Amino acid sequence: MKKIVNREDIKELIRIDQTFAFINSKYGPPPNWSRPQGFLSLSKIILEQQISLAAANAHFLKLSGYMSGFTPSNILKLTDEEMRICQISRQKSKYLRELSATILEGVIDLHGLSKLNETEVKKQLTRIKGIGDWTTDIYLMFCLQAKNTFPIGDIAVIKAVKELYHVKTMKEVALLSENWRPFRSLATYYFWHYYLCKRSKTPES
Repeated sequence: MKKIVNREDIKELIRIDQTFAFINSKYGPPPNWSRPQGFLSLSKIILEQQISLAAANAHFLKLSGYMSGFTPSNILKLTDEEMRICQISRQKSKYLRELSATILEGVIDLHGLSKLNETEVKKQLTRIKGIGDWTTDIYLMFCLQAKNTFPIGDIAVIKAVKELYHVKTMKEVALLSENWRPFRSLATYYFWHYYLCKRSKTPES
């Protein structure tokens, strides 16, 4: 599996759009953020929905430390009270249980997703309650190293794009992102890198 961040694709993306040359010269190339495929990573991404990565990581560590192993069957054994003890909201508890049940019932094979194209992966994952476009996009990039994903729902990416280009609306951002095909994942990594470096923040993995 070819990494999202690689010399050849960086060279081509910079040729397409000089904004990436600016980010590269100022902060260097972005890290190749990645996570293993599977249930644990997807669960962690669900916990990261709409909260800070630091808070999500704290909740994940509490939950994983509470169980003997981070598995679908162990998730389904937890009561609502135990989920609350681990600081997991009612909504995200439902999402984790839905994902766990879907896996145990054989409805989806997470490790088989690497054989599918991006459109097919999205179709499979978004069938699961609690998994929308943002969660799927992050899984595609981090876990499957998909090359042409652009998470239009990611706040940091949108803020970075609006700072770097003369765009104001989500529609304008979406149209602009078409210019970066087929390297939209690499473009996304550059925007995260720019956003974090400019604000002197360190991402949680």
